[in-house]
Amino acid sequence: MLESPLVVASSLILGGLVLLKVDDWVGNNQQTEVSYSTAFKIGLFQCLAMIPGISRSGASIVGGMSQKLSRTTAAEFSFFLAIPTMLGATAKKLYDYYQMGFDLTTDQIQLLALGNGVGFLVALVAIKSFIGYL
Repeated sequence: MLESPLVVASSLILGGLVLLKVDDWVGNNQQTEVSYSTAFKIGLFQCLAMIPGISRSGASIVGGMSQKLSRTTAAEFSFFLAIPTMLGATAKKLYDYYQMGFDLTTDQIQLLALGNGVGFLVALVAIKSFIGYL
């Protein structure tokens, strides 16, 4: 049911509207420190991204702003929150392939490491550019 085009389209539209309106709902937030309880609450918002069509970064940015973080701090935290999320997803996918009997060659492991490294560097540049825009 969750993979239906209607759910995905509705989630995309609703998520976009929430991102457009979150500033109006939460006001002018200036908090720049992220406490453990705030981080946990943002993580709960990130769980909404398990619904197809909901952006992980969008959900965590909205979660941060709902906890009175500034837009810039919420966006920075969202991007840094992606690191363990993506590493965990990669580890799970590799484990799934291992369970199915697929073996990785040394070349494939090197390419995977290189791809992750390049992706990380590009993400840092993108984050810096995006934060500068905010």
